[in-house]
Amino acid sequence: MVLGGVEIAYERGLIGHSDADVAAHALANAILGALGEGDLGRHFSDQDPVYRDADSIELLERIGRRSQAAGWQIQNADVTVFAQRPRLAPYLEEMRTRLAKCLELPAADLNVKASNPEGLGALGRGEGMAAAAIVLLARD
Repeated sequence: MVLGGVEIAYERGLIGHSDADVAAHALANAILGALGEGDLGRHFSDQDPVYRDADSIELLERIGRRSQAAGWQIQNADVTVFAQRPRLAPYLEEMRTRLAKCLELPAADLNVKASNPEGLGALGRGEGMAAAAIVLLARD
């Protein structure tokens, strides 16, 4: 399983057209949303075989460069991963470092945290993961 650009040994991975890195996807979608440019699917369609098994960190890097080219700089970002399992606490700092590096941010400007759904719903049964992110952009 890849999460926040970090390989996590787990009994199964996430299923998606790309590598299904929900943390990287949430962050990319937050940046695109702040730019008013839709979502990942608009830029990297899951109908396009070019993006089959794509590295989500590479896609996030492209989105980061896109925001810079448009004259915006990421001031800070926050990502929350919702997962019953695996336990993510041991990986959070590595995810933070990896995501910040790919966006050319100081690690102090990016936060990654995990939230346990406490057994509620599909996420609580361990049937998947979700992530949410928020970013603050400022004009260069």
